[in-house]
Amino acid sequence: MISDVHKAAERGHFNFGWLDTRHSFSFGRYYNPDRMEFGKLRVLNDDIVKGGAGFESHPHDNMEIVSIPLRGAMEHRDSMGNGTVIHTGDVQLMSAGSGIVHSEFNHSRTEDLNFLQIWVRPLERDITPRYDQKTFKRSERMNKIQTVVAPELGRNTLKINQQAWFSLAALEKGRRLEYQTHAPGVGLYAFVIEGAADVANVQLNRRDAVALSDFSEAGIEALEDCDLLLIEVPVD
Repeated sequence: MISDVHKAAERGHFNFGWLDTRHSFSFGRYYNPDRMEFGKLRVLNDDIVKGGAGFESHPHDNMEIVSIPLRGAMEHRDSMGNGTVIHTGDVQLMSAGSGIVHSEFNHSRTEDLNFLQIWVRPLERDITPRYDQKTFKRSERMNKIQTVVAPELGRNTLKINQQAWFSLAALEKGRRLEYQTHAPGVGLYAFVIEGAADVANVQLNRRDAVALSDFSEAGIEALEDCDLLLIEVPVD
């Protein structure tokens, strides 16, 4: 097993007033040659958006974009005709494909919005753009892994245009589970949203992460009550 620890304090950080953002990988004004991407995982941004503020309409193409609100709600509009609100507990997935234009705003005028936005490079290029979102109950990931994104559309998953899987887990202190990869040639990016955990014998605190490759199974133990995001992507 190969592991690469990404500490929360080492992320790129910019505060623009309306947006307080942290980048796990090189993005925008942040450039770190040692943090370009992890396999097909290209971006993981941790954004706090002030009330009433947001990202004006802007284009994307040939990227799988997953957004996960952690606090607050996000208002979304796009060139496919979608206009919706993504609440805490929801997961949004856009396959930008041949090209889309969209905007993202804090749905509240007064309260902050905190959300994760993750970009994954696609398996197939120039597909017809696609949009979806689902609500996932935290109770259904207590002390277990809840897969929310997968290569095939399921009753309880969103479909991504890549051999990738996104999972969430909420563990009580002292609880342990084993993560098993879905396919050969993949790696796992384990990101601690809240709390603290031991992942493959690496101690991680809030917003720390570890990139694992060359393995098929990894142990996860909660050092405190914790919430984790687990992103499995091709790395070969």
